Amino acid sequence: MMKLKNLGLLLLLPFAAAAQKQELVKYVSPIIGTAKMGHTFPGATVPFGAVQLSPDTDTIPYAVNGRYNGEVYQYCAGYQYKDPTIVGFSHTHFSGTGHSDLGDISVMPTVGAVQLNPGTADKPETGYRSRFDHAKETAEANYYKVFLDDPKVLAEMTTSNRVGFHRYTFPKAADAHIILDLKSGIYNYDEKNVWTVVRVLNDTLVTGYMQSHGWARTRTVYFAISFSKPFKNYGAQQDDKKQAYKGFWRKFDQSDNFPDLAGKQLKMHFDFATEDAEQVQLKVALSPVSMRNALQNMEQEIPHWDFERVKKEGQQLWEAELQKIKVDMLTKDDYVNFYTAMYHAALMPTVYMDANGEYKGLDQEVHKADGFVNYTSFSLWDTFRAFHPYMNLINPARNADMVASMMAHYDQSALKMLPIWSHYANDNWCMSGYHAVSVVADAIIKGVYKGDAKAALAACVQTANARRYEGIGPYIDLGYVPDELSGTSVSNTLEYAYDDWCIAQLARHLGDEAVYQTFAKRADSWKNLFDDRIGFMRPKDSKGNFRAKFDLLETHGQGFIEGNTWNYSLYVPHNPEGLMERMGGSKRLSAYLDSLFTMHLPDKFFANTEDITREGIIGNYVHGNEPAHHVVYLHNLAGIPWKGQDRIRMILKNQYHTGHDGLGGNDDCGQMSAWYLFSSLGFYPVSPGSDEYWLGSPSVKQASVTLADGKLFEIEAANQSEKNVYVKEVLLNGKPVNGYRIKHQDIVQGGKLKFVMSDKPNKRVK
Repeated sequence: MMKLKNLGLLLLLPFAAAAQKQELVKYVSPIIGTAKMGHTFPGATVPFGAVQLSPDTDTIPYAVNGRYNGEVYQYCAGYQYKDPTIVGFSHTHFSGTGHSDLGDISVMPTVGAVQLNPGTADKPETGYRSRFDHAKETAEANYYKVFLDDPKVLAEMTTSNRVGFHRYTFPKAADAHIILDLKSGIYNYDEKNVWTVVRVLNDTLVTGYMQSHGWARTRTVYFAISFSKPFKNYGAQQDDKKQAYKGFWRKFDQSDNFPDLAGKQLKMHFDFATEDAEQVQLKVALSPVSMRNALQNMEQEIPHWDFERVKKEGQQLWEAELQKIKVDMLTKDDYVNFYTAMYHAALMPTVYMDANGEYKGLDQEVHKADGFVNYTSFSLWDTFRAFHPYMNLINPARNADMVASMMAHYDQSALKMLPIWSHYANDNWCMSGYHAVSVVADAIIKGVYKGDAKAALAACVQTANARRYEGIGPYIDLGYVPDELSGTSVSNTLEYAYDDWCIAQLARHLGDEAVYQTFAKRADSWKNLFDDRIGFMRPKDSKGNFRAKFDLLETHGQGFIEGNTWNYSLYVPHNPEGLMERMGGSKRLSAYLDSLFTMHLPDKFFANTEDITREGIIGNYVHGNEPAHHVVYLHNLAGIPWKGQDRIRMILKNQYHTGHDGLGGNDDCGQMSAWYLFSSLGFYPVSPGSDEYWLGSPSVKQASVTLADGKLFEIEAANQSEKNVYVKEVLLNGKPVNGYRIKHQDIVQGGKLKFVMSDKPNKRVK
């Protein structure tokens, strides 16, 4: 069995003792990922760290013979638990995404003849990859260790914010090597690498940079590598057969001890003689700006060679992060799931600036962050729902910096748009909606972002009026995105309508009546695609005709992105009361919810959608993907809160488990985990941009949330048990709560929320 002391296999501490002894990192399991997709990485990083150092278990290409290779989808994070080999340890990864990039600066220790190709999983001896055994693998917060069976090398790694720290324990060998593969990457293809430069400054120091063209169209990563032991020789291999012009560099033998290298496909080896159990360490520092800054990052963050110190300092950062919420749970698995969810919700977005504050902006120019920390990797289609509202509660200063980063993105944008899905000084334009406006509005309305609110509103309005982007022009003119214009016309319309409501709320908050009226009207656009004849959202052409041939269950080609109309017809989070009225009232909504959670969705209806798998589906409710994350809380509105309470607890148990196949879907940069955290505590932000949270059924026995000013918000679930999933009564600071909703101010001013639990439904709805 995999050795994971962080899986909580040790005796769990009671609530007070856990807080006192500060050992919450022991309950974190970095190995927890998606069952079939492996979309989380098990490596080392600090909270929101720029370096996320992790093993990669294969080199599956993005395309084969010019066609998309579906197998690559499993490697969005680089690591697949089922794989028998490791090909290297790279320094940048996404967590839980459904598309990918990164996997930069891959390092691998080897022994024997130099091999600069990775080999194959069935014949690892033909390359530098190695077999490994999960029984000899350990994953903790900011620490990863694995024994590589083929070279007989123990590999360990830890990190600071911008530096990956490797420690390799070699056997006695005259021919030990460290491979540096700058061709390798995630979602790789032959033309992805644009250019790579390496400068060998001396026998312990190497600098360089690499440019790539992938999900991020123009991405540059600068690096500096320092070895604890001088290498005796080094060499390089370039695959430049397709390069027509090669200049006159052929005058040099660039394959052997040549210090000034450049090319598209560059791999290197650094050679050592080692004694038995000798440790060779290296530090790999990254920068978005320059090789000089990479060196400065290394000198500032890890100027020494004390591996254990770096590991300890990083784990202390994780301990401080986890201590923001202290819980008492029913089972040890609940502890592991809760603190692993907190861990996942602190992996991304990542810091994207050097120690001196410099970063590369969307305009590809060097900027200096003034008064904020610059972040990158905003998966906003996912994270606006619960992750950013979660940050507003327990990490408001970071979320304010994230909003400031989005505003900097807008200022540097030639298109004058807030980010859609941005990473590494690029917008990759993935998914739909313009959900940065939700994050911006929510942060301002809740008092988290202290920047120029009027400038932020103007940026939101400008983004929402970008007529050339994915049907926004026709959406403004017609009140919906026409079917013939977009294959995801319905989901786009619904998401735009919600975002427009967020702009309206922000405008009202700032007293801008004209903007409020304009966007409040646009927020009603969802009504234009609700077909009263069938009771579902449905694509409509530019002439106003609903699509004739339409499948209610199909998740592909029906006007929706990663979902079907059963899930998306409930996506009006800003006006669920209006939706319920349009559907026919509370009885109709109640029957709809019952059918959604109990019907069977045959496999054929999601066969063409990578992000939806059987593990993430309950009935026809797709929890493993985000658009329906608020739906279970609509039971409150339908007058059947007890059914929602039962189903919330069922989802918590059904979709979140310990172990490598613990999640029912992509974690999507912390969104799945943020849903778990909110729902475990007993409340959820159904409509970010409002100041309300809807109440559910907590799974905690007790919880204490430390707020930014040191105040505490406490949650108690009296009579909590596995069977007592129903809420008999809710008290806020001793007073009854009616309507199953509380306000943001109720939480941030501190106090106590008490749920009285029962094994019998309370059907006396108030």
